[in-house]
Amino acid sequence: MNQSRHCPAVLIAAPASGQGKTTVTAALARLHRNLGRKVRVFKCGPDFLDPMIHERASGAPVYQLDMWMVGEQESRRLLWEAAGEADLILIEGVMGLFDGTPSSADLARHFGVPVLAVIDGTAMAQTFGALALGLARYQADLPFAGVLANRVGTVRHAQLLEGSLTEGLRWYGALSRETGIELPSRHLGLVQASELNDLDLRLDAAAEALAGSCEVALPPPVEFAAPELIEAEPLLAGVRIAVARDEAFAFTYGASLDLLRAMGAELRFFSPIHDQLLPDADSLYLPGGYPELHHQALSQNTAMLQAIRGHHAAGKPLLAECGGMLYLLDSLTDVEGTRAELLGLLQGDAVMQKRLAALALQTVELPEGVLRGHTYHHSLTSTQWQPIARGLSPNGGRGAEAVYRQGRMTASYVHFYFPSNPAAVAALFAPERDAAIAGKPAPTGDCIATVGAGLPAIGP
Repeated sequence: MNQSRHCPAVLIAAPASGQGKTTVTAALARLHRNLGRKVRVFKCGPDFLDPMIHERASGAPVYQLDMWMVGEQESRRLLWEAAGEADLILIEGVMGLFDGTPSSADLARHFGVPVLAVIDGTAMAQTFGALALGLARYQADLPFAGVLANRVGTVRHAQLLEGSLTEGLRWYGALSRETGIELPSRHLGLVQASELNDLDLRLDAAAEALAGSCEVALPPPVEFAAPELIEAEPLLAGVRIAVARDEAFAFTYGASLDLLRAMGAELRFFSPIHDQLLPDADSLYLPGGYPELHHQALSQNTAMLQAIRGHHAAGKPLLAECGGMLYLLDSLTDVEGTRAELLGLLQGDAVMQKRLAALALQTVELPEGVLRGHTYHHSLTSTQWQPIARGLSPNGGRGAEAVYRQGRMTASYVHFYFPSNPAAVAALFAPERDAAIAGKPAPTGDCIATVGAGLPAIGP
């Protein structure tokens, strides 16, 4: 029988988005890693960019935790496994501490992980203590570790913030806004870790700055109960799956790729920008990313376009998510108005918007089964195809993303979390499958569907 495990752990949260949770989490991970400790980092909720930073900071894989998308049992398993190998577990929260249903506070309370509150100290002095006390006491049963100040101006400023803490709240130190460690961002969030040539320098600088502002000590250990371990069935034994991975396509969940491997699949990574041919594969996975930043390069790689068209023409499985779906379209136009012609496998066009078009958790009932995931994009897509399904947001959000299908090709704005239904995922990628499940070609009538912003289709 599996036994519970103990490991020091904190959940890094904040009063709101934009307080610097990612920078602080990465700084803590690098600080303790530099001290020779094994650090495992997790991210609350659906996110691809923050985990890239944390993997560089900690030197270990980063997975998502979420009481809805990932689920309680899978979150428990991930934490329990990490506790068996790590000296420290760090969990970065999402949005504000109590925001959303379920919230970061809900996860912290459920697993007994104390909260480390990160508060932006800019233009603040003693009010810092009032804000910290409110976060600590707002919910009486919430475990609370202490407070860390971000973007502090001077040593004197940090002393004022620390001195404002009451009722025994622990001071975890401060990061200065002058250290040049802030991580750059763009419309979907942070810049990808692979794009930051000086990322390791930034992380080491942040770690050093943090070490100089407080006593570097591990938080108290947390007990993580043993999960019910369920072995994956070999539903994809021997199946070769080509997975797009480069500057344009990098938004994959580590847990999703792990599941494919656990079900017996062999993953073969390739670059739609740089490679001329697809790997020898039975199925194709086009995840999300930033195709809008590389759409001209993608358009100019005609050999790869032909290879993917040939894969689809041969009736082989293809799953495209968000940016991967944009790659399937006739064209993609960026915010500057530059248009590039792409695969043309899904008739329609996408145009990038300067404002967010959709953001929501999603549950989608496909012919293969129900899958969970999320949507987050700045583009609007028009197509004559009719969807085979639409997503529903579990917390009342406007998300109602369409899922399109033609033969074995399935495409949507939704980023699916594969472990939410392994059998359904296996059915999407399995080379041979019942024709009724595969679906029929989409009609091309006169109505136009506008995808994005959670809007319903326009037309009959």
